[in-house]
Amino acid sequence: MKSEAAEAGEHSPVSEETHAGPEDSPTSPAAPESLEDNDFKDFEDPESSGDLEGSGGLEDAEENVGPGDQEEPDVSGDDDPSPTAVFRIPGHTDEESSEDTSISIMDTSVLGSSVTDSSVVDFSVVDLPGVTDDEPESEADSEPEPDPEPGPGSDPEPGSTSGSEPGSEPGSASGEDGDGEDVEATAEVRLPTARRAGLPGSAKKADPDATRNVRVSASISVPTLQPRVPWSERLARSAMAWLPPLLTIEGLIMYVLALRAAPGPLRGVDLSRIDGLGLISALPVTSFVAILLMITAFFVTIAQNTDRKFLLLFQLAVITFALHGAAALIEDTPRFHTAYVHAGFVEFINRTGTSSPILDARFAWPGFFALVAFVTKAAGVTDLTLVLRWTPLLSNLLYLLPFVLILRQVVATTRARWFAALLFILVQWIGQDYFSPQGFTYAIYLAFVAIVLRWFGKVEVRDAAAPPKGRIRRLLARLDGLAPGELTHSTSVYDRSIMLILLIVLFGTATASHQITPFMMLGALTGLILLRRSSLSWALPFLLGLIVLSWISYQTVTFWSGHIEELFGGLGRILENLQRNTGDRIEGSDSRHTLVLLARLGICAVILLLAAVGLLRRLRRGVGDRAALLLLCVPVLALALQSYGGEIGLRIYLFALPGACILAAYAFFPNLPAGTADAPEEAVPARRRVIRLDPLLTRRISLLLAAACAMALSMSFLVARYGNEQFERVSSDEVQAMHYVYGHDKPSGRVLFLVPIIGPEVTPTIPWGERDFDKIEYQQVLVDKNPEQLSSVIDKFRVSPPNTYLVASRGQAAYLQLNHGFPTDWSKRFRAALDASPELKRVFDSPDAAVYTLKTYPENAEIPQPRPLTGFGDRGSPMTPIGLGALGVTWIALFVYEMQKLRDPGRVSKRGRRILFVAVPAFLLAVAVIVERFIVIGFNQIQ
Repeated sequence: MKSEAAEAGEHSPVSEETHAGPEDSPTSPAAPESLEDNDFKDFEDPESSGDLEGSGGLEDAEENVGPGDQEEPDVSGDDDPSPTAVFRIPGHTDEESSEDTSISIMDTSVLGSSVTDSSVVDFSVVDLPGVTDDEPESEADSEPEPDPEPGPGSDPEPGSTSGSEPGSEPGSASGEDGDGEDVEATAEVRLPTARRAGLPGSAKKADPDATRNVRVSASISVPTLQPRVPWSERLARSAMAWLPPLLTIEGLIMYVLALRAAPGPLRGVDLSRIDGLGLISALPVTSFVAILLMITAFFVTIAQNTDRKFLLLFQLAVITFALHGAAALIEDTPRFHTAYVHAGFVEFINRTGTSSPILDARFAWPGFFALVAFVTKAAGVTDLTLVLRWTPLLSNLLYLLPFVLILRQVVATTRARWFAALLFILVQWIGQDYFSPQGFTYAIYLAFVAIVLRWFGKVEVRDAAAPPKGRIRRLLARLDGLAPGELTHSTSVYDRSIMLILLIVLFGTATASHQITPFMMLGALTGLILLRRSSLSWALPFLLGLIVLSWISYQTVTFWSGHIEELFGGLGRILENLQRNTGDRIEGSDSRHTLVLLARLGICAVILLLAAVGLLRRLRRGVGDRAALLLLCVPVLALALQSYGGEIGLRIYLFALPGACILAAYAFFPNLPAGTADAPEEAVPARRRVIRLDPLLTRRISLLLAAACAMALSMSFLVARYGNEQFERVSSDEVQAMHYVYGHDKPSGRVLFLVPIIGPEVTPTIPWGERDFDKIEYQQVLVDKNPEQLSSVIDKFRVSPPNTYLVASRGQAAYLQLNHGFPTDWSKRFRAALDASPELKRVFDSPDAAVYTLKTYPENAEIPQPRPLTGFGDRGSPMTPIGLGALGVTWIALFVYEMQKLRDPGRVSKRGRRILFVAVPAFLLAVAVIVERFIVIGFNQIQ
């Protein structure tokens, strides 16, 4: 009879100790009916292994006995009526037999005894039919032999859970429900040998009365049955695995529904409700809850202190979508007026096949526009509206990739790294990520720094004794002896050679696309070499510096030859440049909009303060974060160059963000990571005081403070980023008004836009320049706070030729109101005054924009031809041909020298000195020609 455990199929794997012969194979087939069938190895009597070779097993032998052989009764000697444990031992089979040849053994003593403790072991003797008691038991037979070592294809060890099936029943060895304890019992079994008479393939006639003892020592692992763990408890145990992605997806869905649904209670966005605070004044409460929910999910993930890369990247991407993609999700047209003129540059290059610096100075750096023109023309794209709309979101997602790679190169905990990445998203409010060269080259800058740190990083640990004299010298020696805060990686020469070429290509692309980014890249590289955090030699900074100087000297002549004062006039004027970027922007009559400007300055102050605290906390731990500090400080040097149209402060903040975010994360998580088994915990500084808080408690407090800081910064981000949404938002009516002008600009046209003060650095707050950039001139017209005062407008029309149009739009009125104190109803009254003027007529009308022109022009008035596309060009200088040759020689020599240093990073070889002997004079000559060109061409232009 079978026990209840046997009926449930809950037998654990059974191992036996047999006298295995050489014919035994670990891969012998076993019956597939149950899990137990596969848990036995074949066995055979060592004395009769050759006789039983090719037999079908003992059961087949018993089936083939003669008619006189009757089945003998069970003489096991065990009359205990307790439940019987049934297990199956596979017998030896030949290659042709496919029948089940296992032997059923009924052990009535294993489960019959009390099995309540894992230490219970039962030794029983089971007698089967055909067993004789005449033969004395030898000592050798009573001693169990060691288990044979399993082969590559053998079954797993008995009782191990590694071989358990996924679908095993509760209480099985798989441990699916958890906590059952295995009870081991050992049974000594005496089996009859097979009668050979009826065995197929037997060469001899077997004696029907012959019997032979086969001893099997079987170790049985019997698990105790435990109650099934409820699904709710199992779900709670695994909550940390599924809860963060669930909260993230839930927050994302809630956010999209809150912004895209029709306006109503707790949902939808009514753009007419936007006031001086910007877009945040029109967002529903549910959108804020969704953002906080996504940030909470992020901190739940990093609280586990495991590097779940894909989940964390997904959460960062979702938070980026919520913060940087809000405008694209709400508005149907691209925001930010300057994006339209950049689309116009692409349209001009596609139409004419060239760039024209005489039309706009940005055409002197046409790399970005030419690249987009090539891609769009190859793809057959003519309308860039969708590209302009989603570029801010795509740019920020692109920035994350190289920045995360930079974070992988610093010595920090998992929490510090990913929190720095979150800070990078939350404090990047300046809006330079739109369709623009600076947004494109910023991604190049991050990739450039990431490559230098990853493939050319260098760490030098110095433990020299401090000098005996000199306080400054001792301080410098102490700082030099700090543990490096960066990691280094060993890479092959081939990989570094490829990356060196990529660095030069990235720098060249940035040089041809933007004015400031190459200097930031060059400063970061030079600083890393100077601070011994890069293995590159000094040849590369000189090579890259010559690239940017030669581009300015030879490719932007049309721009700088007429703007020498603009190019070099701001050098050294640090305070003046700072004032134009901060104080001059805090003005206007709307108190709520003043809060927007203060929020921007507040975010800058907070991130810099946190960076200072993080730097100090790392210094207390004996770590010197030179790379992060360098990335923070180098962009500040640009403040001494020029004001860059009043935006140099914004660019400095943008380029300082990577280093600032890394150090700010250390303000909350400054410890070093646990790296080895000897140091399983995070490294903390040695405290001088006796009282010390529990490290686990301090980490939890730091995590809560970081979460609170992130949530506060996310709300401040919405104010700082979208605080100008009243005039930075572009409506479809304004776009249609400009399209009317494009349709009436043959052969040329003029657009008048409204300004409170006539000045050289005023950008139109209309979607200007999207088409026909070479045909339309954009001119300023002065307006007064009194909307009925139109004298300046009429005078401007009278001196302008036909095809001159005045665009009155909602965005311009909002700009004048928020930044220059114009009345709130000024737009409505101004358009009413234009309609009432007897000299003007309205040619296009919509709720947000209207276009006006003169009713009549003089009969002899003519429409002028478009502006010429080329200027005087590069007239050169006497030394220009020599300078071009020197440039080529210098670039080749410096590049070969740098490649030589990659292969032999030690001392300068004889070949390297020869290369320098050629490179240094050529470099000096090339720089001299560049200076000569500035003097000669600039002086001739002034004359």
